[in-house]
Amino acid sequence: MSNKTEKKLPAKKPTKKTAVSKKTSVTDATYSGNMKLSVALSPEQGLNRYLSEVRKYPMLAKDEEFMLAKSWVEDGNTEAAEKMVTSHLRLVAKIAMGYRGYGLPIGEVISEGNVGLMQAVKKFDPDKGFRLSTYAMWWIRAAIQEYVLRSWSLVKMGTTAAQKKLFFNLRRMKGEMKALEDGDLRPEHLEKIATNLNVKESEVISMNRRMLNGGDASLNVTIGGEDGSAQWQDWLKDDTESQETVLGKTQEHDARMDLLQDAMSDLNEREQHIISERRLSDSPKTLEELAQVYKVSRERIRQIEARAFEKLQEAMVAAAGKTGLIEADPA
Repeated sequence: MSNKTEKKLPAKKPTKKTAVSKKTSVTDATYSGNMKLSVALSPEQGLNRYLSEVRKYPMLAKDEEFMLAKSWVEDGNTEAAEKMVTSHLRLVAKIAMGYRGYGLPIGEVISEGNVGLMQAVKKFDPDKGFRLSTYAMWWIRAAIQEYVLRSWSLVKMGTTAAQKKLFFNLRRMKGEMKALEDGDLRPEHLEKIATNLNVKESEVISMNRRMLNGGDASLNVTIGGEDGSAQWQDWLKDDTESQETVLGKTQEHDARMDLLQDAMSDLNEREQHIISERRLSDSPKTLEELAQVYKVSRERIRQIEARAFEKLQEAMVAAAGKTGLIEADPA
């Protein structure tokens, strides 16, 4: 095998999200170079057209598949590799159909599965004794699942194997338990899913809520308008105050609190206590309660409070005029 020809399988091109009306061929979505596939995947033409095309490629007998694989592995025969790929395109389509519930274009899902199929052909070892379909289905599922996770949300849905397993099995398990209603799962369903998938119950709750809400939606989606070109973002309104307004109010509040503290120092100890309990407390005390504290009548407490409040106002107005918080009285 010293004269073994070096095999080269062209690298995968970066995939891009395409409009439904744009034709996407298996070749364009996966490889460029020597290995050419004649079948084209066109969402514009429809899924039935694609499936009828891939059924034209015959299934390979075990011996024929073995010989083609040996030719590819040992001699770098790209025609043999292409024949192995095209004979398994229907397998990709079958697996891709299981991922139709994620709201993604089925044409793109199949194209990603074809990428996984070609990677499987590239790494397939015929001497292991098993068929290409058995080996390829793992690569196909991995490629499709990676695409689904990448496309479902801008925020990563799963970073561990357990979380990915949760994402792709939660809907099925809910169906088996007839727990398809909107809202959070029942405690018994939540516990069963978390136990079977070996994840925390909090992770099941979070994933279920995100899947109920659906994937990300673009703010640039056209929703109508007088000229038919209005976008969703045009109808969004931020009811919160601007940063400038919030900062201004905060600064004014802090300044008034400083004035209040300075003005309170002009009162005697009893006046400060009565004003604090009657005017500044979250749970103001009654005149009767303070009268019992100071052993005086309720009317006397009221008089002290009124006089202290007047003194407090005069001190704060005078100080505010000096600092510019309010305009000074020209008189």
